Amino acid sequence: MPNRTVHLHRVLRTQPEKLYRAFLDADALAKWLPPYGFTCRVDHLDARVGGTFRMSFRNFGSGSSHAFGGEYLELVPNERIRYTDRFDDPNLPGLIEVTVTLKPVICGTELSIEQANIPEAIPLEMCYLGWQESLLQLAALVEPDIPG
Repeated sequence: MPNRTVHLHRVLRTQPEKLYRAFLDADALAKWLPPYGFTCRVDHLDARVGGTFRMSFRNFGSGSSHAFGGEYLELVPNERIRYTDRFDDPNLPGLIEVTVTLKPVICGTELSIEQANIPEAIPLEMCYLGWQESLLQLAALVEPDIPG
């Protein structure tokens, strides 16, 4: 089986705490995670080791949707998040493993994401494109410093 892993890297102008929260807050995820042209509904999110989440993305143009969920494997506040993803669709089998690493740097936070075991039916370049769109939306959410 070929390597079905994507690696993403960004530096964002924000603190690790804000980024960490953006990955574990249901409302934040619904705002930034779906790629362009999709909406997101978070049905359940229990952000603790052993906790689970469930959500779906809906194609705004066609109305079709795909649901997925997973389990949190590791949560190191403001440093590391590891979780699994599994699609409901039997045509997208397997257990995806995602690792998010946050590291403070002089101008903000270095964000590294590894998504492994991506189903064969998903072209890796489409995965990269979707993540790029999501990360632009993440930056728009976490970089503004708006007083209380």
